[in-house]
Amino acid sequence: MLTLVPTPIGNIADISIRAIEAFAKAEVILCEDTRVTKKLIQLLHERYGLHVNHPRYISLHSHNEAHWIKTLEPSFFDQNVIYASDAGMPGISDPGALLVRYCIDHGLAYDVLPGANALLTAFAASGFATTRISFQGFLPHKGAERDAALEAALFNGMTTVLYESPHRLRKLLDALHVRVPSRRLFLAKELSKKFQNYHHGTASELLERMDETIRGEWVVVIEEGAAQTGAISEADILALNLPKKQAARLISKITGENSKACYARLIDLEVK
Repeated sequence: MLTLVPTPIGNIADISIRAIEAFAKAEVILCEDTRVTKKLIQLLHERYGLHVNHPRYISLHSHNEAHWIKTLEPSFFDQNVIYASDAGMPGISDPGALLVRYCIDHGLAYDVLPGANALLTAFAASGFATTRISFQGFLPHKGAERDAALEAALFNGMTTVLYESPHRLRKLLDALHVRVPSRRLFLAKELSKKFQNYHHGTASELLERMDETIRGEWVVVIEEGAAQTGAISEADILALNLPKKQAARLISKITGENSKACYARLIDLEVK
């Protein structure tokens, strides 16, 4: 049987009793990084008396997951198999979903334990009163792909949750300041850890408070805005290969972004 086991996102005390019991019974532990999981199990042994029965550890991460699953036989799950990502809920910006799909396709028993998750923790802490959320995970790093993903995040009519690395957070806030200067944001830093912090405000207000060097893990929650109702998106306009000024004017009409700021952004995007 397969069991997906969420692990603490920072505070070891967030581990559940059911998770400890699952580790204790595991014969095989699939994990993103065997070193991280072995360290976690050692901490659980020291603090909560966890004893594991010499399980076999197998590294299963985003780069090898699809290939490894192709080599599986259903009989592999005749034993107690756990999948644990490095932190948080497997399958949420982490491997795990393909394992579940394999079990479904082959009629195998599986279970998913509830537990720590940065997405839902940050959303609950944001104070944005809506039940409709869009989770975008990590945006693409750069270029037109990142720009299109950001557009989808901003104009979907829902509160949007993103994960962002510290060295790209300022770039994200700069982009939000240009495109949605009045939209409220919530930033959660280092959730459940010693230096956890919450930050509320518009992009410009948050930029003023940011230290010169930004560290830590961040979750960004963007207040719900009006959905883009037209059939044409920014990506559609850019695909027409129009002159930049004309494209900027059209984009400003469908998004509300200042046309001059949009033009400057398109030029900057072309240079990159």
